[in-house]
Amino acid sequence: MSAARKKIINAFLKQNVCSRLKVTHSRYLSSSQNAGTEAEAAAAVTSHALINPRKTVSDFQELYEATKKKFQSKKLPIDVHPDAVFACNELDLSEVQVYGFDYDYTLACYKPLLEDLLYNLAREMLVKRFRYPEDILDLEYEPNFAVRGLHYDVEKGLLVKLDSFLQLQLGSVYRGRTKVEADEVLKLYHNRLLPIAYVEGPNNSYRHNTNSKMVQLADLFSVPEMCLLCNVIEYFERNRIDYNPEIVFHDTRTAMGSCHPIMHSTVMKNTEKYIERNARLPKYFEKLQKAGKNLFLVTNSPFSFVNCGMSYLVGENWRDFFDVVIVQARKPKFFTDESRPIRLYDEKTRSHLWDRVFKLEKGKIYYEGSVRQLQELKGWRGHSVLYFGDHPYSDLADVTLKHSWRTGAIISELAHEIKTLNRVDFKMSANWLQMLTQLIEDTQDDDSEAAQVCLQDWMNERDQLRNKTKNVFNEQFGSVFRTYHNPTYFSRRLFRFADIYTSDITNLLKFSTSHTFYPRRGVMPHEYASHFI
Repeated sequence: MSAARKKIINAFLKQNVCSRLKVTHSRYLSSSQNAGTEAEAAAAVTSHALINPRKTVSDFQELYEATKKKFQSKKLPIDVHPDAVFACNELDLSEVQVYGFDYDYTLACYKPLLEDLLYNLAREMLVKRFRYPEDILDLEYEPNFAVRGLHYDVEKGLLVKLDSFLQLQLGSVYRGRTKVEADEVLKLYHNRLLPIAYVEGPNNSYRHNTNSKMVQLADLFSVPEMCLLCNVIEYFERNRIDYNPEIVFHDTRTAMGSCHPIMHSTVMKNTEKYIERNARLPKYFEKLQKAGKNLFLVTNSPFSFVNCGMSYLVGENWRDFFDVVIVQARKPKFFTDESRPIRLYDEKTRSHLWDRVFKLEKGKIYYEGSVRQLQELKGWRGHSVLYFGDHPYSDLADVTLKHSWRTGAIISELAHEIKTLNRVDFKMSANWLQMLTQLIEDTQDDDSEAAQVCLQDWMNERDQLRNKTKNVFNEQFGSVFRTYHNPTYFSRRLFRFADIYTSDITNLLKFSTSHTFYPRRGVMPHEYASHFI
Protein backbone atom coordinates (compact mmCIF):
# COMPACT_ATOMS: atom_id res chain seq x y z
CA MET A 1 0.00 0.00 0.00
CA SER A 2 1.35 3.45 -0.93
CA ALA A 3 2.21 5.98 1.76
CA ALA A 4 -0.28 8.40 0.27
CA ARG A 5 -3.09 5.85 0.58
CA LYS A 6 -2.17 5.10 4.21
CA LYS A 7 -2.12 8.80 4.94
CA ILE A 8 -5.66 9.22 3.62
CA ILE A 9 -6.97 6.27 5.61
CA ASN A 10 -5.19 7.27 8.81
CA ALA A 11 -6.62 10.77 8.55
CA PHE A 12 -10.11 9.32 8.73
CA LEU A 13 -9.21 6.90 11.51
CA LYS A 14 -7.70 9.61 13.72
CA GLN A 15 -11.00 11.47 13.59
CA ASN A 16 -12.81 8.40 14.96
CA VAL A 17 -14.69 7.97 11.71
CA CYS A 18 -15.33 4.34 12.44
CA SER A 19 -15.70 4.30 16.20
CA ARG A 20 -19.36 3.30 16.10
CA LEU A 21 -18.57 0.47 13.71
CA LYS A 22 -15.88 -0.86 16.13
CA VAL A 23 -13.61 -1.80 13.29
CA THR A 24 -9.90 -1.91 14.01
CA HIS A 25 -7.20 0.06 12.32
CA SER A 26 -5.66 -3.07 10.80
CA ARG A 27 -9.01 -4.21 9.39
CA TYR A 28 -9.37 -0.91 7.56
CA LEU A 29 -5.90 -1.22 6.11
CA SER A 30 -6.51 -4.77 4.92
CA SER A 31 -9.90 -3.86 3.41
CA SER A 32 -8.19 -1.22 1.31
CA GLN A 33 -5.31 -3.34 0.01
CA ASN A 34 -6.96 -3.77 -3.38
CA ALA A 35 -7.67 -0.09 -3.91
CA GLY A 36 -5.95 0.96 -7.08
CA THR A 37 -5.67 4.70 -6.47
CA GLU A 38 -5.65 7.20 -3.66
CA ALA A 39 -9.20 8.16 -4.64
CA GLU A 40 -10.35 4.55 -4.34
CA ALA A 41 -8.64 4.22 -0.97
CA ALA A 42 -10.49 7.32 0.20
CA ALA A 43 -13.73 5.90 -1.16
CA ALA A 44 -13.24 2.66 0.78
CA VAL A 45 -13.13 4.61 4.01
CA THR A 46 -15.80 7.08 2.98
CA SER A 47 -18.36 4.31 2.50
CA HIS A 48 -17.98 3.46 6.20
CA ALA A 49 -17.64 7.03 7.33
CA LEU A 50 -20.99 8.20 5.99
CA ILE A 51 -23.02 6.54 8.74
CA ASN A 52 -21.06 8.18 11.53
CA PRO A 53 -21.68 11.59 13.08
CA ARG A 54 -19.34 14.41 12.11
CA LYS A 55 -18.56 17.00 14.73
CA THR A 56 -16.72 19.68 12.79
CA VAL A 57 -17.08 21.37 9.45
CA SER A 58 -13.60 20.20 8.46
CA ASP A 59 -14.71 16.59 8.89
CA PHE A 60 -17.47 17.09 6.30
CA GLN A 61 -15.14 19.02 4.04
CA GLU A 62 -12.76 16.04 4.02
CA LEU A 63 -15.69 13.78 3.17
CA TYR A 64 -16.63 16.11 0.32
CA GLU A 65 -13.05 16.13 -0.98
CA ALA A 66 -12.84 12.34 -0.79
CA THR A 67 -16.04 12.08 -2.84
CA LYS A 68 -14.66 14.59 -5.32
CA LYS A 69 -11.48 12.52 -5.72
CA LYS A 70 -13.54 9.44 -6.40
CA PHE A 71 -15.52 11.34 -9.02
CA GLN A 72 -12.31 12.54 -10.69
CA SER A 73 -10.95 9.01 -10.83
CA LYS A 74 -13.91 7.69 -12.82
CA LYS A 75 -13.92 7.43 -16.58
CA LEU A 76 -16.56 9.39 -18.47
CA PRO A 77 -19.33 7.47 -20.25
CA ILE A 78 -18.75 6.68 -23.92
CA ASP A 79 -20.44 8.79 -26.57
CA VAL A 80 -23.85 7.90 -27.98
CA HIS A 81 -24.15 7.98 -31.76
CA PRO A 82 -26.61 10.70 -32.89
CA ASP A 83 -27.83 8.47 -35.74
CA ALA A 84 -28.59 5.47 -33.54
CA VAL A 85 -31.98 3.76 -33.37
CA PHE A 86 -33.28 3.23 -29.82
CA ALA A 87 -35.67 0.48 -28.77
CA CYS A 88 -38.40 0.90 -26.17
CA ASN A 89 -39.82 -2.52 -26.99
CA GLU A 90 -38.31 -5.50 -28.81
CA LEU A 91 -38.97 -5.21 -32.54
CA ASP A 92 -38.16 -7.99 -35.00
CA LEU A 93 -38.17 -6.52 -38.50
CA SER A 94 -38.44 -10.00 -40.03
CA GLU A 95 -42.05 -10.00 -38.79
CA VAL A 96 -42.81 -6.71 -40.56
CA GLN A 97 -44.19 -6.93 -44.08
CA VAL A 98 -45.76 -3.48 -44.38
CA TYR A 99 -44.07 -0.11 -43.77
CA GLY A 100 -46.24 2.97 -43.32
CA PHE A 101 -45.13 6.60 -43.14
CA ASP A 102 -46.38 10.02 -42.19
CA TYR A 103 -45.06 12.86 -44.36
CA ASP A 104 -44.34 16.04 -42.37
CA TYR A 105 -41.26 15.77 -40.14
CA THR A 106 -41.09 12.04 -40.91
CA LEU A 107 -40.17 11.79 -44.60
CA ALA A 108 -39.88 15.53 -45.14
CA CYS A 109 -37.76 17.36 -42.58
CA TYR A 110 -37.93 21.13 -42.71
CA LYS A 111 -35.30 23.79 -42.34
CA PRO A 112 -35.62 26.32 -39.48
CA LEU A 113 -36.88 28.88 -41.99
CA LEU A 114 -40.24 27.09 -42.02
CA GLU A 115 -40.78 27.96 -38.36
CA ASP A 116 -40.14 31.63 -39.14
CA LEU A 117 -42.60 31.44 -42.02
CA LEU A 118 -45.35 29.88 -39.89
CA TYR A 119 -44.78 32.37 -37.08
CA ASN A 120 -44.90 35.38 -39.40
CA LEU A 121 -48.03 34.19 -41.20
CA ALA A 122 -49.90 33.47 -37.96
CA ARG A 123 -48.77 36.76 -36.41
CA GLU A 124 -50.13 38.66 -39.41
CA MET A 125 -53.40 36.74 -39.26
CA LEU A 126 -53.85 37.63 -35.57
CA VAL A 127 -53.66 41.30 -36.48
CA LYS A 128 -55.64 41.32 -39.73
CA ARG A 129 -58.28 38.69 -38.98
CA PHE A 130 -58.62 38.80 -35.21
CA ARG A 131 -57.89 42.54 -34.86
CA TYR A 132 -55.07 42.20 -32.36
CA PRO A 133 -52.97 45.35 -31.80
CA GLU A 134 -50.72 46.18 -34.74
CA ASP A 135 -47.72 46.42 -32.42
CA ILE A 136 -47.77 42.62 -32.33
CA LEU A 137 -46.33 42.70 -35.87
CA ASP A 138 -43.09 43.90 -34.26
CA LEU A 139 -42.80 40.79 -32.04
CA GLU A 140 -40.06 38.64 -33.56
CA TYR A 141 -39.77 34.87 -33.52
CA GLU A 142 -37.28 33.42 -31.05
CA PRO A 143 -36.45 29.87 -32.21
CA ASN A 144 -34.65 28.93 -28.99
CA PHE A 145 -37.44 29.92 -26.61
CA ALA A 146 -39.58 26.76 -26.43
CA VAL A 147 -39.21 23.02 -26.91
CA ARG A 148 -41.66 20.37 -28.00
CA GLY A 149 -43.82 18.63 -25.38
CA LEU A 150 -44.72 21.58 -23.14
CA HIS A 151 -48.21 22.13 -21.72
CA TYR A 152 -50.23 25.32 -21.89
CA ASP A 153 -52.60 25.97 -19.01
CA VAL A 154 -55.56 27.54 -20.79
CA GLU A 155 -57.08 28.73 -17.51
CA LYS A 156 -54.02 30.35 -15.95
CA GLY A 157 -52.24 31.36 -19.14
CA LEU A 158 -49.00 29.61 -18.24
CA LEU A 159 -46.61 27.57 -20.36
CA VAL A 160 -45.27 24.76 -18.18
CA LYS A 161 -43.11 21.66 -18.35
CA LEU A 162 -44.34 18.48 -16.67
CA ASP A 163 -42.48 15.33 -15.79
CA SER A 164 -43.78 11.78 -16.11
CA PHE A 165 -45.37 12.02 -12.64
CA LEU A 166 -47.33 15.18 -13.61
CA GLN A 167 -45.04 17.33 -11.49
CA LEU A 168 -44.36 20.90 -12.51
CA GLN A 169 -40.71 21.64 -13.18
CA LEU A 170 -40.18 24.75 -11.11
CA GLY A 171 -38.00 27.19 -12.96
CA SER A 172 -39.68 26.26 -16.26
CA VAL A 173 -43.05 27.97 -15.82
CA TYR A 174 -43.63 31.04 -17.98
CA ARG A 175 -46.31 33.69 -18.29
CA GLY A 176 -45.59 35.10 -21.69
CA ARG A 177 -41.81 35.36 -21.89
CA THR A 178 -41.40 36.00 -18.16
CA LYS A 179 -40.43 33.23 -15.77
CA VAL A 180 -42.88 32.71 -12.91
CA GLU A 181 -41.05 32.21 -9.63
CA ALA A 182 -41.56 29.04 -7.62
CA ASP A 183 -43.47 30.75 -4.80
CA GLU A 184 -46.09 32.13 -7.17
CA VAL A 185 -46.38 28.80 -9.02
CA LEU A 186 -47.06 26.93 -5.77
CA LYS A 187 -49.55 29.61 -4.74
CA LEU A 188 -51.42 29.21 -8.03
CA TYR A 189 -51.45 25.39 -8.09
CA HIS A 190 -51.25 24.73 -4.32
CA ASN A 191 -49.01 21.78 -5.13
CA ARG A 192 -46.17 20.86 -7.43
CA LEU A 193 -47.93 17.59 -8.31
CA LEU A 194 -50.98 18.16 -10.54
CA PRO A 195 -54.12 15.98 -10.51
CA ILE A 196 -54.40 13.78 -13.57
CA ALA A 197 -57.89 15.14 -14.37
CA TYR A 198 -56.45 18.66 -14.51
CA VAL A 199 -53.88 17.61 -17.10
CA GLU A 200 -55.72 14.96 -19.11
CA GLY A 201 -59.41 15.62 -18.40
CA PRO A 202 -61.90 13.43 -16.51
CA ASN A 203 -61.44 10.48 -18.89
CA ASN A 204 -57.65 10.44 -18.47
CA SER A 205 -57.26 10.32 -22.24
CA TYR A 206 -53.87 10.45 -23.91
CA ARG A 207 -55.41 12.98 -26.30
CA HIS A 208 -56.55 16.48 -25.32
CA ASN A 209 -59.96 16.52 -23.68
CA THR A 210 -62.01 19.69 -23.90
CA ASN A 211 -62.66 19.48 -20.16
CA SER A 212 -58.97 19.41 -19.22
CA LYS A 213 -57.14 22.56 -18.20
CA MET A 214 -53.96 21.67 -20.04
CA VAL A 215 -53.13 21.38 -23.74
CA GLN A 216 -49.92 19.66 -24.73
CA LEU A 217 -48.01 21.02 -27.70
CA ALA A 218 -46.48 17.80 -28.97
CA ASP A 219 -45.29 18.33 -32.55
CA LEU A 220 -42.67 20.58 -34.12
CA PHE A 221 -45.30 22.76 -35.81
CA SER A 222 -46.30 23.79 -32.28
CA VAL A 223 -42.89 25.34 -31.45
CA PRO A 224 -43.52 28.60 -33.38
CA GLU A 225 -47.09 28.52 -32.07
CA MET A 226 -45.82 28.49 -28.47
CA CYS A 227 -43.46 31.38 -29.17
CA LEU A 228 -46.21 33.49 -30.76
CA LEU A 229 -48.61 32.72 -27.91
CA CYS A 230 -46.05 33.74 -25.29
CA ASN A 231 -45.02 36.87 -27.20
CA VAL A 232 -48.65 38.04 -27.39
CA ILE A 233 -49.25 37.38 -23.69
CA GLU A 234 -46.01 39.17 -22.82
CA TYR A 235 -47.18 42.16 -24.85
CA PHE A 236 -50.52 42.25 -23.03
CA GLU A 237 -48.83 41.91 -19.63
CA ARG A 238 -46.30 44.66 -20.23
CA ASN A 239 -48.91 47.05 -21.58
CA ARG A 240 -51.41 46.15 -18.85
CA ILE A 241 -54.03 45.05 -21.36
CA ASP A 242 -56.70 42.78 -19.92
CA TYR A 243 -57.00 39.45 -21.73
CA ASN A 244 -58.50 36.00 -21.38
CA PRO A 245 -55.67 33.43 -21.68
CA GLU A 246 -57.98 30.79 -23.11
CA ILE A 247 -59.22 33.12 -25.85
CA VAL A 248 -55.66 34.13 -26.73
CA PHE A 249 -54.69 30.46 -26.97
CA HIS A 250 -57.59 29.54 -29.26
CA ASP A 251 -57.04 32.60 -31.46
CA THR A 252 -53.36 31.75 -31.81
CA ARG A 253 -54.08 28.11 -32.56
CA THR A 254 -56.74 29.04 -35.14
CA ALA A 255 -54.39 31.56 -36.77
CA MET A 256 -51.60 28.99 -36.95
CA GLY A 257 -53.89 26.35 -38.44
CA SER A 258 -55.44 28.76 -40.92
CA CYS A 259 -52.09 29.82 -42.34
CA HIS A 260 -51.05 26.27 -43.30
CA PRO A 261 -52.53 26.54 -46.85
CA ILE A 262 -50.48 29.71 -47.37
CA MET A 263 -47.43 27.94 -45.98
CA HIS A 264 -48.02 25.03 -48.38
CA SER A 265 -48.15 27.38 -51.34
CA THR A 266 -45.00 29.22 -50.25
CA VAL A 267 -43.01 26.01 -49.75
CA MET A 268 -44.13 24.63 -53.11
CA LYS A 269 -42.79 27.74 -54.86
CA ASN A 270 -39.35 27.34 -53.27
CA THR A 271 -39.05 23.77 -52.05
CA GLU A 272 -35.27 23.78 -51.72
CA LYS A 273 -35.42 26.77 -49.37
CA TYR A 274 -37.62 25.01 -46.83
CA ILE A 275 -37.08 21.23 -47.10
CA GLU A 276 -33.88 19.45 -46.09
CA ARG A 277 -32.67 17.25 -48.93
CA ASN A 278 -32.01 13.67 -47.86
CA ALA A 279 -30.16 11.69 -50.53
CA ARG A 280 -30.53 8.48 -48.52
CA LEU A 281 -34.35 8.48 -48.60
CA PRO A 282 -34.80 6.90 -52.08
CA LYS A 283 -32.11 4.35 -51.16
CA TYR A 284 -34.12 3.35 -48.11
CA PHE A 285 -37.29 2.92 -50.19
CA GLU A 286 -35.35 0.88 -52.76
CA LYS A 287 -34.03 -1.38 -50.03
CA LEU A 288 -37.53 -2.04 -48.67
CA GLN A 289 -38.92 -2.61 -52.14
CA LYS A 290 -36.16 -5.09 -53.06
CA ALA A 291 -36.91 -6.97 -49.83
CA GLY A 292 -40.51 -7.42 -51.01
CA LYS A 293 -42.04 -5.05 -48.47
CA ASN A 294 -45.26 -3.10 -49.01
CA LEU A 295 -45.16 0.66 -48.43
CA PHE A 296 -47.96 3.14 -47.76
CA LEU A 297 -48.25 6.83 -46.94
CA VAL A 298 -50.91 8.37 -44.69
CA THR A 299 -50.62 12.11 -44.17
CA ASN A 300 -52.78 15.07 -43.19
CA SER A 301 -51.18 17.26 -45.85
CA PRO A 302 -52.84 17.85 -49.27
CA PHE A 303 -51.66 15.95 -52.34
CA SER A 304 -50.17 18.94 -54.20
CA PHE A 305 -47.94 19.74 -51.22
CA VAL A 306 -46.87 16.13 -50.68
CA ASN A 307 -46.28 15.55 -54.40
CA CYS A 308 -44.05 18.61 -54.63
CA GLY A 309 -42.00 17.62 -51.59
CA MET A 310 -41.67 13.93 -52.46
CA SER A 311 -40.70 14.76 -56.04
CA TYR A 312 -37.92 16.94 -54.64
CA LEU A 313 -36.79 14.30 -52.13
CA VAL A 314 -37.25 11.07 -54.10
CA GLY A 315 -37.94 11.96 -57.74
CA GLU A 316 -40.92 12.37 -60.02
CA ASN A 317 -41.69 8.65 -59.83
CA TRP A 318 -41.84 8.56 -56.03
CA ARG A 319 -45.32 6.99 -56.12
CA ASP A 320 -43.86 3.83 -57.66
CA PHE A 321 -42.53 2.94 -54.21
CA PHE A 322 -45.93 3.11 -52.50
CA ASP A 323 -48.76 0.61 -52.69
CA VAL A 324 -51.22 3.07 -51.10
CA VAL A 325 -51.13 6.88 -50.76
CA ILE A 326 -53.75 8.59 -48.58
CA VAL A 327 -53.70 12.40 -48.22
CA GLN A 328 -55.69 14.78 -46.01
CA ALA A 329 -56.35 11.81 -43.75
CA ARG A 330 -57.28 14.06 -40.81
CA LYS A 331 -55.39 12.06 -38.24
CA PRO A 332 -56.11 11.17 -35.50
CA LYS A 333 -59.68 10.74 -36.83
CA PHE A 334 -58.30 8.48 -39.52
CA PHE A 335 -57.30 6.06 -36.75
CA THR A 336 -60.39 6.49 -34.54
CA ASP A 337 -63.45 7.02 -36.78
CA GLU A 338 -65.24 3.97 -38.16
CA SER A 339 -67.63 5.40 -40.72
CA ARG A 340 -65.66 7.96 -42.77
CA PRO A 341 -65.60 6.72 -46.38
CA ILE A 342 -62.36 6.63 -48.27
CA ARG A 343 -62.52 8.68 -51.47
CA LEU A 344 -60.58 8.74 -54.71
CA TYR A 345 -58.72 11.94 -55.57
CA ASP A 346 -58.86 13.12 -59.19
CA GLU A 347 -55.53 14.73 -60.03
CA LYS A 348 -56.80 16.40 -63.22
CA THR A 349 -59.74 18.21 -61.64
CA ARG A 350 -58.08 18.39 -58.19
CA SER A 351 -61.32 17.19 -56.66
CA HIS A 352 -62.59 14.22 -54.66
CA LEU A 353 -64.79 11.76 -56.51
CA TRP A 354 -68.00 10.29 -55.10
CA ASP A 355 -67.46 6.76 -56.52
CA ARG A 356 -67.37 3.88 -54.10
CA VAL A 357 -63.89 2.54 -53.42
CA PHE A 358 -63.77 -1.26 -53.46
CA LYS A 359 -60.00 -1.65 -53.62
CA LEU A 360 -56.89 0.42 -53.07
CA GLU A 361 -54.73 0.52 -56.18
CA LYS A 362 -51.10 1.43 -56.59
CA GLY A 363 -50.55 4.74 -58.40
CA LYS A 364 -53.86 6.26 -57.32
CA ILE A 365 -54.36 8.89 -54.65
CA TYR A 366 -56.95 8.51 -51.91
CA TYR A 367 -58.49 11.00 -49.53
CA GLU A 368 -59.69 10.70 -45.91
CA GLY A 369 -61.08 7.26 -45.01
CA SER A 370 -60.16 5.26 -41.93
CA VAL A 371 -57.62 2.73 -40.77
CA ARG A 372 -60.39 0.15 -40.57
CA GLN A 373 -60.98 0.43 -44.34
CA LEU A 374 -57.25 0.37 -45.04
CA GLN A 375 -56.89 -2.86 -43.10
CA GLU A 376 -59.97 -4.48 -44.64
CA LEU A 377 -59.13 -3.56 -48.23
CA LYS A 378 -55.44 -4.49 -48.02
CA GLY A 379 -55.45 -7.15 -45.31
CA TRP A 380 -52.63 -5.42 -43.45
CA ARG A 381 -53.03 -6.07 -39.75
CA GLY A 382 -51.32 -6.31 -36.41
CA HIS A 383 -47.61 -6.71 -35.85
CA SER A 384 -46.91 -7.15 -39.58
CA VAL A 385 -47.38 -3.37 -39.95
CA LEU A 386 -44.74 -0.84 -38.84
CA TYR A 387 -45.86 2.80 -38.99
CA PHE A 388 -43.54 5.81 -38.61
CA GLY A 389 -44.61 9.28 -37.50
CA ASP A 390 -43.36 12.27 -35.53
CA HIS A 391 -46.38 12.81 -33.25
CA PRO A 392 -46.72 10.32 -30.36
CA TYR A 393 -50.49 10.81 -30.16
CA SER A 394 -52.02 11.51 -33.58
CA ASP A 395 -49.57 9.21 -35.38
CA LEU A 396 -48.72 6.39 -33.00
CA ALA A 397 -51.05 6.04 -30.01
CA ASP A 398 -54.17 4.62 -31.63
CA VAL A 399 -52.44 2.27 -34.04
CA THR A 400 -50.50 0.59 -31.25
CA LEU A 401 -53.22 0.62 -28.58
CA LYS A 402 -56.20 -0.33 -30.78
CA HIS A 403 -54.74 -2.05 -33.81
CA SER A 404 -51.53 -3.63 -32.47
CA TRP A 405 -49.35 -2.11 -35.17
CA ARG A 406 -45.67 -1.71 -34.46
CA THR A 407 -44.56 1.91 -34.33
CA GLY A 408 -41.50 4.08 -34.87
CA ALA A 409 -41.13 7.73 -33.82
CA ILE A 410 -39.01 10.20 -35.77
CA ILE A 411 -37.81 12.81 -33.29
CA SER A 412 -35.54 15.16 -35.22
CA GLU A 413 -34.35 17.13 -32.16
CA LEU A 414 -32.93 13.88 -30.76
CA ALA A 415 -29.71 14.44 -32.73
CA HIS A 416 -29.12 17.78 -30.98
CA GLU A 417 -29.92 16.27 -27.58
CA ILE A 418 -27.45 13.42 -28.08
CA LYS A 419 -24.69 15.77 -29.24
CA THR A 420 -25.26 17.75 -26.05
CA LEU A 421 -25.15 14.58 -23.94
CA ASN A 422 -21.82 13.74 -25.56
CA ARG A 423 -20.17 17.00 -24.50
CA VAL A 424 -17.39 16.46 -21.97
CA ASP A 425 -18.57 19.33 -19.76
CA PHE A 426 -22.07 17.89 -19.62
CA LYS A 427 -20.84 14.39 -18.77
CA MET A 428 -18.70 15.76 -15.96
CA SER A 429 -21.50 17.90 -14.56
CA ALA A 430 -24.02 15.05 -14.74
CA ASN A 431 -21.68 12.58 -13.07
CA TRP A 432 -20.69 14.96 -10.30
CA LEU A 433 -24.37 15.81 -9.77
CA GLN A 434 -25.12 12.13 -9.21
CA MET A 435 -22.30 11.67 -6.70
CA LEU A 436 -23.01 14.91 -4.87
CA THR A 437 -26.68 13.94 -4.57
CA GLN A 438 -25.64 10.60 -3.09
CA LEU A 439 -23.40 12.37 -0.59
CA ILE A 440 -26.27 14.64 0.45
CA GLU A 441 -28.63 11.70 0.78
CA ASP A 442 -26.21 9.77 2.97
CA THR A 443 -25.41 12.75 5.21
CA GLN A 444 -28.80 14.46 5.54
CA ASP A 445 -29.90 12.69 8.73
CA ASP A 446 -26.98 14.07 10.73
CA ASP A 447 -28.56 16.91 12.69
CA SER A 448 -25.32 18.40 14.01
CA GLU A 449 -24.70 22.05 13.28
CA ALA A 450 -21.57 21.30 11.27
CA ALA A 451 -23.46 18.80 9.11
CA GLN A 452 -26.30 21.21 8.42
CA VAL A 453 -23.90 24.00 7.44
CA CYS A 454 -22.15 21.76 4.93
CA LEU A 455 -25.39 20.26 3.68
CA GLN A 456 -26.67 23.72 2.82
CA ASP A 457 -23.53 24.42 0.80
CA TRP A 458 -23.85 21.09 -0.96
CA MET A 459 -27.53 21.69 -1.73
CA ASN A 460 -26.67 25.08 -3.23
CA GLU A 461 -24.02 23.47 -5.41
CA ARG A 462 -26.49 20.77 -6.42
CA ASP A 463 -29.03 23.41 -7.48
CA GLN A 464 -26.38 25.09 -9.61
CA LEU A 465 -25.48 21.77 -11.24
CA ARG A 466 -29.13 20.97 -11.91
CA ASN A 467 -29.63 24.30 -13.65
CA LYS A 468 -26.38 23.90 -15.58
CA THR A 469 -27.34 20.47 -16.92
CA LYS A 470 -30.80 21.79 -17.78
CA ASN A 471 -29.79 25.06 -19.48
CA VAL A 472 -27.27 23.41 -21.78
CA PHE A 473 -30.25 22.03 -23.77
CA ASN A 474 -32.55 25.05 -23.60
CA GLU A 475 -32.24 27.95 -21.15
CA GLN A 476 -35.96 28.17 -20.45
CA PHE A 477 -37.18 24.58 -20.50
CA GLY A 478 -34.18 22.25 -20.71
CA SER A 479 -34.28 18.89 -22.46
CA VAL A 480 -37.25 17.58 -24.42
CA PHE A 481 -36.79 14.20 -22.74
CA ARG A 482 -35.95 15.00 -19.13
CA THR A 483 -36.78 17.45 -16.37
CA TYR A 484 -34.03 17.95 -13.80
CA HIS A 485 -33.90 14.18 -13.25
CA ASN A 486 -37.23 12.54 -14.18
CA PRO A 487 -38.35 11.75 -17.72
CA THR A 488 -40.74 14.35 -19.11
CA TYR A 489 -44.42 13.78 -19.73
CA PHE A 490 -43.54 13.76 -23.44
CA SER A 491 -40.92 11.03 -22.88
CA ARG A 492 -43.37 8.90 -20.95
CA ARG A 493 -45.83 8.91 -23.83
CA LEU A 494 -43.13 8.47 -26.45
CA PHE A 495 -41.74 5.38 -24.70
CA ARG A 496 -45.25 3.95 -24.33
CA PHE A 497 -46.44 4.45 -27.89
CA ALA A 498 -43.22 3.94 -29.89
CA ASP A 499 -41.43 0.60 -30.21
CA ILE A 500 -38.37 2.36 -31.60
CA TYR A 501 -37.35 5.98 -32.06
CA THR A 502 -34.59 7.80 -33.92
CA SER A 503 -33.72 11.23 -35.30
CA ASP A 504 -34.14 10.43 -39.01
CA ILE A 505 -36.02 7.74 -40.93
CA THR A 506 -32.94 6.90 -43.03
CA ASN A 507 -31.02 5.91 -39.89
CA LEU A 508 -32.68 2.52 -40.47
CA LEU A 509 -30.87 2.16 -43.78
CA LYS A 510 -27.86 0.54 -42.09
CA PHE A 511 -29.98 -2.27 -40.65
CA SER A 512 -31.17 -5.34 -42.53
CA THR A 513 -34.87 -6.00 -42.95
CA SER A 514 -34.49 -8.96 -40.59
CA HIS A 515 -32.75 -6.99 -37.83
CA THR A 516 -34.12 -7.20 -34.29
CA PHE A 517 -34.01 -4.13 -32.06
CA TYR A 518 -33.57 -5.07 -28.43
CA PRO A 519 -34.35 -2.67 -25.59
CA ARG A 520 -31.62 -2.22 -23.00
CA ARG A 521 -32.25 -3.60 -19.54
CA GLY A 522 -33.22 -0.51 -17.57
CA VAL A 523 -32.05 -0.13 -13.98
CA MET A 524 -34.99 0.01 -11.58
CA PRO A 525 -34.61 2.02 -8.37
CA HIS A 526 -34.18 -1.08 -6.21
CA GLU A 527 -31.48 -2.36 -8.58
CA TYR A 528 -29.49 0.86 -8.55
CA ALA A 529 -26.03 0.31 -7.08
CA SER A 530 -23.81 2.75 -8.92
CA HIS A 531 -23.17 6.48 -8.69
CA PHE A 532 -23.43 6.66 -12.46
CA ILE A 533 -26.41 6.34 -14.76
